[in-house]
Amino acid sequence: MAKRVGMEVSLAIGEAAKLADVDVVAAYPITPQTHIVEHLAELVANGELKSAYIPVESEHSAMSACLGSAAVGARTFTATAGQGLELMHEVLYVAASMQLPMVMAVANRALSAPLSVWGDHSDVMAVRDTGWIQIFTENGQEVFDTVLCAFRIAEDPKVLLPVMVHLDGFHLSHMIEPILISEEDEVKRFLPPFKYPLALDPKKPVTMGAFAPPVIYSEARKAQEVHLAGTKEAIVKCWDEFASIFGRRYLPVETYRAEGAKTLLMTMGSFSETAMETIDKMRADGKDIGLVRLRLWRPFPTTELRQAVKDAETLVVFDRAISLGSQAGPVCSEVRSALYNLEKKPRVASVIGGLGGRDVTVAGFEEIINIGIKMAKKESQQEIEIFGVRE
Repeated sequence: MAKRVGMEVSLAIGEAAKLADVDVVAAYPITPQTHIVEHLAELVANGELKSAYIPVESEHSAMSACLGSAAVGARTFTATAGQGLELMHEVLYVAASMQLPMVMAVANRALSAPLSVWGDHSDVMAVRDTGWIQIFTENGQEVFDTVLCAFRIAEDPKVLLPVMVHLDGFHLSHMIEPILISEEDEVKRFLPPFKYPLALDPKKPVTMGAFAPPVIYSEARKAQEVHLAGTKEAIVKCWDEFASIFGRRYLPVETYRAEGAKTLLMTMGSFSETAMETIDKMRADGKDIGLVRLRLWRPFPTTELRQAVKDAETLVVFDRAISLGSQAGPVCSEVRSALYNLEKKPRVASVIGGLGGRDVTVAGFEEIINIGIKMAKKESQQEIEIFGVRE
């Protein structure tokens, strides 16, 4: 039976990796991710986790080491945040393109400049096109569960892709929450031993990721896109099987009091829980408001999103990152694209907030919803609002 413990969310990630019996951890510390890899180093040093722990000299080296360990069939884990994710940016493409299963927890952090160690979604939006499966979490229990699911998804023979698990830096990574820590036998029933069918073998040398001339590069990229888009079925199946064992269910797009609501707010990550409180307050005040939460970021859940918003008149998309020079936040741009060719669709407003770790309260979300409703009523859909900016 699972144990309910009060634990910092970052440490719970290390416990999930331990239960997954990872073979290799290659990592470099960076705020606000450091506690994750410190805890894993402690588990290895104490003999609680029989894993090779590689203390590298940079995040670029961390991801490079992960390439090698995953390529030989080792269950591989790492973690990073913000500028560290950017330093390993070029290597992320290689992991996905070469179909190397691994799991990385990202404590999302604002990007420089100005320098900030606080959380927003700048870093994840900068790596959205690297070919990784990307999943958002809202609380500590979801982070713990999603790390376990991420290994199952990455190592599925029909998937064989790296997975990022996103958690908001500080707002979630450093929080102490009650978390159900699963029993080892339950995890083993859910997560079988890793058997990588494409593992490198010195007796059978091959060339991987070699130079591709123009006559085949487009075809390779097309094949990668088709493969990534096709993983959604395996992701949903994994979540279904997780629910059957552990009793907690996850979906690509989740809603809260959205049935029949004419106005919907859309969020991602830990701020979704504050948004739920806002919905409760506005409902109690007699306002017809609901919430849509994106959990699966890549592959983008277009079908599920369309279903979730089909009856709404207004959709206020709350981004925690700026797409500089654009006329909408990055999530809002994706949403508008997904809804573009529908005959019946809501008016979509783009509101940005929570940048650089700035908090958004219940009152703040209420104001964001009201701002979005006013924006959506205008003829032009191209304006963008940055909430909370001091004039």
